[in-house]
Amino acid sequence: MIRLLRLLAAAMLALAALPAHADELRPGYLELTQRDAQHWKVVWKAPVLGGLATRARPAYPQFCTQSAPKARIEGAALVAESTLTCTKDLAGSKVGIAGMDGAFTDALLRVAPLGRPVQASRLTANEAMVAVSAVPDAWQVARSYLALGVEHILTGYDHLLFVIALVLLLGNLWVVVRAATAFTVAHSLTLIGTTLGLFGLPQAPVEALIALSIIFLAVEIIKQDPAQPRLSERAPWLIAFGFGLIHGFGFAGALREIGLPEGDVPIALLTFNLGVELGQLAIVAATIATLALLRRFVPPALRPAVLAASYAIGITASFWFIERMIG
Repeated sequence: MIRLLRLLAAAMLALAALPAHADELRPGYLELTQRDAQHWKVVWKAPVLGGLATRARPAYPQFCTQSAPKARIEGAALVAESTLTCTKDLAGSKVGIAGMDGAFTDALLRVAPLGRPVQASRLTANEAMVAVSAVPDAWQVARSYLALGVEHILTGYDHLLFVIALVLLLGNLWVVVRAATAFTVAHSLTLIGTTLGLFGLPQAPVEALIALSIIFLAVEIIKQDPAQPRLSERAPWLIAFGFGLIHGFGFAGALREIGLPEGDVPIALLTFNLGVELGQLAIVAATIATLALLRRFVPPALRPAVLAASYAIGITASFWFIERMIG
């Protein structure tokens, strides 16, 4: 029991150490669009946090020269546009990003040549350069944005804590599944609508409301009384749907920061959302499994463990809420 309490205390400290801006480590984005036989438009988007803006730069073959980039700051990212002039075709040569070794985030590469399919690749510190294919894989965009969706829910700590808190509140697998489905439908609606420009909300209040939604669930867990079920327990799908709408605006903001590949918006949007769902299912499964193990092997520790986790989640979310309100 003492060991369990120590582990819970360590978990609380770890949660408290999570960054205030829970979605701040965005991937970089490098796009090369061919204009004619020798010229390419280059767009390089590097998040200020994570190391790419200060450490990394696009890298090209020796037969290419780049014009002086026109740089600007958009949100929390450095955006630079330039023209790349190459004396021969890029097919078979490597392009990518130099200086990713010290960065804490990955990057997306999109190469759109004339008369050939678009190539999309994920760049990491271990694989920062990729060969431009003469006939690229048509599923590259789908794979890249699917991985981004999974990564976003697993490293977007505010969304992650919301899903964990939802499971802690409801406990029962099938009730969780129904609530998670309502959450999925809701955030899919606002993610798609916002990304396609049908509607939208300013990002700052959205981020504050996301933190508030986590605080609400933490309080609901702590005040649970089997004799008097609260609204969140009587109609969990309604609560999950309402908060899902808000979280969808948050997902859309992240996707806007990442950037959607021009010409591949539908497949990128669909697979990003699917990736979010896969990551969400992984979180639900891991939390349910942890609760089941506690219930089976140390039943007396189940409620104290849930309460300890709820206080840790609530404290972390409260810190985020205050930080986001003061800006």
